[in-house]
Amino acid sequence: MSNATGCAGAPTTTGPCSRCDVLLGLPAVAVEAVERDEKMMTVTVSTPWQLMGCPDCGVVCASRGRRRRILHDVPHGDTRVRVVWRQRVWRCPEARCARGTFAEQVPDLVAARGSITTRAVSWAIGQLRREHATIAGLARRLQVGWWTLWRAVRPQLERLAADESRFAGVTSLGVDEHLWHHGERRTKGPKELTGMVDLTRDAGGRVRARLLDLVPGRSKKAYADWLSERGPHFRAGIDVAALDPFGGYKAAIDDQLADATAVLDAFHIVRLGTQVVDEVRRRVQQDTTGHRGRKGDPLYGIQTILRAGAENLTDKQLARLARAIEADERHEEVLLAWQCAQQLRAAYQATSLAEGRRRAEKVLATFHTCPIPEVARLGRTLRRWREAFLAYFTTGRANNGGTEAINGIIELHRRLARGFRNRENYRLRMLLAAGGLTT
Repeated sequence: MSNATGCAGAPTTTGPCSRCDVLLGLPAVAVEAVERDEKMMTVTVSTPWQLMGCPDCGVVCASRGRRRRILHDVPHGDTRVRVVWRQRVWRCPEARCARGTFAEQVPDLVAARGSITTRAVSWAIGQLRREHATIAGLARRLQVGWWTLWRAVRPQLERLAADESRFAGVTSLGVDEHLWHHGERRTKGPKELTGMVDLTRDAGGRVRARLLDLVPGRSKKAYADWLSERGPHFRAGIDVAALDPFGGYKAAIDDQLADATAVLDAFHIVRLGTQVVDEVRRRVQQDTTGHRGRKGDPLYGIQTILRAGAENLTDKQLARLARAIEADERHEEVLLAWQCAQQLRAAYQATSLAEGRRRAEKVLATFHTCPIPEVARLGRTLRRWREAFLAYFTTGRANNGGTEAINGIIELHRRLARGFRNRENYRLRMLLAAGGLTT
């Protein structure tokens, strides 16, 4: 069953019908007819008559009538929408002009030679950005091929990515790496990408993290080259540079952001303390039993307890911890390592920044002298990063948490897409999904 309706306000010599503009949302064209059945809605549109001169020579051209172009538009619920554009065609009468026959173009309706309306392209970009959609899923909604949709979307993303104004106003910068593929380096290039994230706080003091860029590699050069490309004005505006404890990124910050304060990420420092406890537990387990932890071994039974904060443990868990430590006097090393990790956590959990700094300075003064080698090694590491470690308490708790949140969004979209084969496509998609492109 189908029905068709004409438009009472058909196009006139004065312009499109205002009611048609409301119906289609495109002021450049007017609706001539609408047909709909259970699966498809077809909207026929055209532009009003106009006197046309040749784009090359300016001679008034003779009309050659109209031709039908089928365009894919935004679905109406579960119903496909097809726009039939009656496109006007002209012929230049000037014999010496090379133009010949040419057709009208309406960029507000569709790009030249395109088959997806401009509105549908904007809709697809919005779905990719806000609704975690995929190109394959949107292509099915529009009843087009994957490449057809991506060829329409990609130029828009490239234009947005090339706009340097999106780097304006960045005062706090985060950096981290992640793996974008697990294939062969020889065919897909470096597995690691370095991501730069805007961690600038808004007027309310909240961080609205957004991805600024992704560059191949995980090194000083990868980060320093990107900073150099942004120019002196961008670099001068960076007050805080958050990072994980990786020397390459720190060297790039020292080289390119000499006036910025480097801040070690709190999460990664606490994780280093937890790793030390695990290393000590595994070593003591081997020393006391001669094998890896097994069910029934005292230390094996408390491995998850040792990764928790002391303030979160129940009385039952504390009793289990005490029994495991008391089972062998050599287990005292594990308890001491756990207490050191708790001291590290306590520095970040202090309600007062002054109190937190005092505890952090105590960690720096004592850990490297600890008789447990793993704790002493952590102490030496923290002393090498002393300024960046303590900067957390002088920058209003600046950290790389927003960067980790962006990494979570990246991982989500990579899983939804079942992986990526092209790094530039990956970069554009992730910039869109993680707020790096203003649409």
